[in-house]
Amino acid sequence: MSGHSKWNNIKNKKEKTDAQKAKVFTKIGKEIAMCVRDGGGDPNTNGKLRELIAKAKASNVPNDNIDRAIKKAMGADSVQYEEIIYEGYGPSGVAVIVETATDSRNRTASDVRHFFDKYGGNLGATGCVSYMFDDKGIIVLSREDNEGVDEDELMEAALEAGAEDFSSDEDSFEITTEVSDLYAIKEDLEAKGYKIASAEEDKIPQSYVTLEDPDDIKNMNALIEHLEDSDDVQEIYHNWENCD
Repeated sequence: MSGHSKWNNIKNKKEKTDAQKAKVFTKIGKEIAMCVRDGGGDPNTNGKLRELIAKAKASNVPNDNIDRAIKKAMGADSVQYEEIIYEGYGPSGVAVIVETATDSRNRTASDVRHFFDKYGGNLGATGCVSYMFDDKGIIVLSREDNEGVDEDELMEAALEAGAEDFSSDEDSFEITTEVSDLYAIKEDLEAKGYKIASAEEDKIPQSYVTLEDPDDIKNMNALIEHLEDSDDVQEIYHNWENCD
């Protein structure tokens, strides 16, 4: 999510409890179901499915779970999920975008609205905050998995492949791309021997909101936590700067 270190997010996903891992499996299963519905169940011809399989493996989803999700989505009686995006404000005007995949529009809308109302926010109309974010691709490489890599050479390779920006910290390297170039750049770097921790589309805030009031911080954390716990919620983006 925006406001967090992408590498920290990846590590946190790997370290989740079994119950939390089950929710991750469910969310990725829904993504696979919608992807198969739109582009078929063969990863050789469905590039998006190929990337979702890589994402699932990076999140430690077992191969059997992935295979079952694909086969289930290809069945005539498979559940039809609808992708719905909600926009609104958290405490003190934090911009929030919630991407969902649901088989019950009414249930999901009710749940999302309840969480916003309960924790000091409010849902808005479509487009009320999305203009505050830029759609980008983000590629993350961990230093641990790329031990001995020359940072300047990696940056040069990324920029030559078409990346927009490159940054690093003590644990990871982060490469920003246009969404349309994301997977081509990922494959280019992999072909050169670099190990990719994740390659995903993201929404990057154009500006950030800092919360000072302890109640606002508590409520914003609670809003994020309850949204993440919902099986219908796939992704949450926000422009809260000082979250842990």
